[in-house]
Amino acid sequence: MSELEPVRPATAVEYNATKPALLFGSDARRRARAETALTASGARLVDSLPLDEAVERLDGQPSLGLAWLELGEEDATPALDDLLFRLNALAEDRGTVVIASAPLELVDILAGRLTHRTTEILVEPDNAQRAAALAVALSGALGDVGVKDVGKDNAARLRQLSDEMGRIAATLARLSTGPGGPAVKAGEGKAAPPAVEAETVRAVIRARRTRSRFFSEELFADPAWDMLLDLLQAEIAQLRVPVSSLCIAAAVPATTALRWIKTMTEQGLFVRRADPHDGRRVFVELAPSASDAMRRYFAEVGKPAVV
Repeated sequence: MSELEPVRPATAVEYNATKPALLFGSDARRRARAETALTASGARLVDSLPLDEAVERLDGQPSLGLAWLELGEEDATPALDDLLFRLNALAEDRGTVVIASAPLELVDILAGRLTHRTTEILVEPDNAQRAAALAVALSGALGDVGVKDVGKDNAARLRQLSDEMGRIAATLARLSTGPGGPAVKAGEGKAAPPAVEAETVRAVIRARRTRSRFFSEELFADPAWDMLLDLLQAEIAQLRVPVSSLCIAAAVPATTALRWIKTMTEQGLFVRRADPHDGRRVFVELAPSASDAMRRYFAEVGKPAVV
């Protein structure tokens, strides 16, 4: 594997290790796993507390560099909403890095509340994935330093994460016309985008999923395109897609899918919409320019068996 410096996405979080870190979680066993990763990474962990003591502890903490949440399904309570709002405000106002480890069942709640760029959601991570997220937060460049005690395979796992994040950055950089530029090309003229039949998009999605019957899914991992297809299908059918469903459609680990969703939203490809009936849920849809580009793409390629 190349020893070149990994490419950093513009949204990579950075944590100042001189500032204190706090860990919150209802389950003592899950907290213990996170404590191992935090201690090994070099983070200055000053307290590890149950979730119901989190808000009071934050009130007494004037400076905070990192807040880590270890959550389970049982934590989906109004108290969690209040805590997430508080932590997101700390991220916005003070640049506090917030990392939440949770099952997929809580992804919609977390995605609706943790919206700042210095927040990250990990879905059912193992110790190496926790260490990898901390490595990004601590240094912004992944490597072996400071996390060797977590497991012998950390170096490989961190390099994998580096490659993954670098691929996101490089792909979106190619899509963009420059810093801050659009990630899709404007359609020629001002004519309305051509109509696309829902069955055409569904057939493409089915064909892509069928490949996994014959080859390893890792050979064809393309979460950006899979999510674009899923959102186009939903748009045609006039359906709304929550974050958790889009993670499943991406056909990659949910943590990876969440990184893609965040980055593609920042690039202007996706738009987040709050659920008007449930403030704890967020929907994702295609931005108008992305929808236009997808429809023109299908009009140009016709109806292929596989895309």
